[in-house]
Amino acid sequence: MIPTVRSPRRFLLAALLVSLTQCGVLGYMIQSRAAILQAGTEVLLKTTPVDPRDLLRGDYVILSYEISSIPTDRIRGERPKDGAKLPLFVRLRPDAAGFWQVDEASFATLAEMPGSVILRSRPVFVGEWMWTAGSELSVSYGIERYYVPEGEGRPIEDGRNENRVSVAARVSASGQAQIRALMLDGQPLYEEPLY
Repeated sequence: MIPTVRSPRRFLLAALLVSLTQCGVLGYMIQSRAAILQAGTEVLLKTTPVDPRDLLRGDYVILSYEISSIPTDRIRGERPKDGAKLPLFVRLRPDAAGFWQVDEASFATLAEMPGSVILRSRPVFVGEWMWTAGSELSVSYGIERYYVPEGEGRPIEDGRNENRVSVAARVSASGQAQIRALMLDGQPLYEEPLY
């Protein structure tokens, strides 16, 4: 029996193909984020206090927003079936102070309107409890974590507890948000580079 000799070219070609695929996926992820920061509509969001025991976990800060609690009486359109897990489309409009607030929401796509931005939430579990009077729905938008240099989260925690922290975010046409800047007393504390 003659042993089979495998061509080193085949292994090099396979390794090159895997490397190019990984670089392509990483490049796509970076470019997607940069495109939102560059061309998205900017909104200013007010943060709300979070239990301080959950604020710092390693090198990131947990953020919560006023727009994360949506009164269910603001949800328009058809009610999805119980047990469904769907994104919520949330229309934001600026208030007199420049902070963007919830105007309306829907489990169906909302039409664009001048002076407003539509955010798409992460999928929400739909239950019968949502439709009782006075209920609020908690949603997340994928901007609830902000990474900071190690050991530099304390001013954010203190400012957050005193309602002095806000976030400037950019929203793409598809409703995806990215944090552009974390602000303390209206001044940028950390700003995100495009790349």
